[in-house]
Amino acid sequence: MGKKVELYEYFIEKTWNLTEEWYASLGESQGGVYGSRDPKVVETLKKQNHDFHVNFSSIFNKGKKEFFEDFQEWVTAIAQDEAHLATPITDIIREFFRTQDQYLDLVEEYASLYKEDVSCEEVTAWKRDIVSGISEIVLSFSYENAKAAEEKSNAQQQMIIELSSPVIILANKTGLLPLIGEINTYRAKVMFENTLQKSAKHGLERLFIDLSGVPVIDTMVVHQIFQLIKGLELIGVRTSLSGIRPDIAQTAIHLGIQFKDIEVYSTLAQALKTRELTGR
Repeated sequence: MGKKVELYEYFIEKTWNLTEEWYASLGESQGGVYGSRDPKVVETLKKQNHDFHVNFSSIFNKGKKEFFEDFQEWVTAIAQDEAHLATPITDIIREFFRTQDQYLDLVEEYASLYKEDVSCEEVTAWKRDIVSGISEIVLSFSYENAKAAEEKSNAQQQMIIELSSPVIILANKTGLLPLIGEINTYRAKVMFENTLQKSAKHGLERLFIDLSGVPVIDTMVVHQIFQLIKGLELIGVRTSLSGIRPDIAQTAIHLGIQFKDIEVYSTLAQALKTRELTGR
């Protein structure tokens, strides 16, 4: 049996000891997932750490390519884990390097037990493998963690944008789209798609669009709003605008957009009152 295989077996027998020692050494002031005292979180954290040791021990039992390919599943799972995403990455990387110290100490322990059979050159090579392996894992984790954090941020931003362009369903196949806050190109695109989908889904025949809560409206925004009106028209939804300020009207005129086929009201209250009086 080769010495590396013997070292692997020595490591694999100690995986749970490594996990318990690591967890016991966490400071009480640790943040993120490491500071949780919830039994379920602690149990999951210990299992994740133990799985790390089971995978990492095989660095002495597999070829380099096979080792990293097999480890990637663990890296990706931890990088996408909600508890770890809520933990500062500097704290996570610190724990990787504290774990590295555990393995360096374990090599010294093994070498001390079998000092007659282990050379200094072998100990140095094993330590180099450990440091190299941890470094590669940290780099891979950092990349996967950044990607997962970006995807989460984009999903949250998407949700915020959709919630900021809500189609409120009123009675008699009528809806209200109150626009609030700044409208950029991306939000305008989402607003366009979201409004058309909800209007079609609920079979709306009339939609009130209120612009009084939009602080700044440039040519792009006006163009997108009127594109939305045209799109709604194509699916049989009649549109009314309210909250049209003089600057919005001037921008629309500058773009050559005509209001003649669109019902325009100074306020939303006026628009809704007209609807109640006319029933249209």
